[in-house]
Amino acid sequence: MITVTPLPAFADNYLWLLHGDGRAAVVDPGDGEVVLAALRQRGLRLEAILVTHHHADHIGGLGALRREWDVPVYGPRAEAGSIPGLTQPLDDGARVALPGLNLNFEILSVPGHTLGHIAYHEAEAKLLFCGDTLFVGGCGRLFEGTPQQMYASLQRLRALPPETAVYCAHEYTLSNLDFARTAEPGNAAIAREIERVQGLRAEARPSVPGTLAGERTCNPFLRCDQAELVAAAAARLGRPPQDAVEVFAALRRWKDQYRSVLR
Repeated sequence: MITVTPLPAFADNYLWLLHGDGRAAVVDPGDGEVVLAALRQRGLRLEAILVTHHHADHIGGLGALRREWDVPVYGPRAEAGSIPGLTQPLDDGARVALPGLNLNFEILSVPGHTLGHIAYHEAEAKLLFCGDTLFVGGCGRLFEGTPQQMYASLQRLRALPPETAVYCAHEYTLSNLDFARTAEPGNAAIAREIERVQGLRAEARPSVPGTLAGERTCNPFLRCDQAELVAAAAARLGRPPQDAVEVFAALRRWKDQYRSVLR
């Protein structure tokens, strides 16, 4: 059995530690000392590092980890020049086998937040490590990509099995759901989800992972074909949106300016 443990870092990051039978891999190690402390505390041997994209809060710990552990570093080939120590550049459709952990990931290209962003999907274990592309209740900002790219990336993730566990890299859930409730006030499932997540956070428990089933129900960026969200986008645009991509783009611009009352 594989255990997935969140390692909180910085203000709201989660570094993901996958471990079992004394072996471990880590996803997006923004802080190497946090990871090293977790490995020592649990008596684990690091076997691999998985990176979704090049932002500093996802790769800042690579140097510290590589100095102590000579392990492969997997990451997007398209961002190889920005990821120091990358040893295994990956393209869409590649496979990453971690036999010591009995995991076999498929690589999904999901540009939008960055141009080379990838996600790691483990079909048998129903795990998705999606970095900053899909969040519980939301999605990442478009720092490098286009709305068309991000919308296509989210649709690709949406198509995975509904029971897939969504391991994103930030604790943004309450603010995301606050926006979702504002954009789609007729969706009663969002209010129920806010209440559930508030209970978790009151006990200092992570709201992540979510599930794709939950995201299809509550995440506005996966629901751009819904009438209430189309109407919300039209109100922002001052005219009917041309298609779902334009709905997505209008919602994302609105979210960029939104100031949540929930944290």
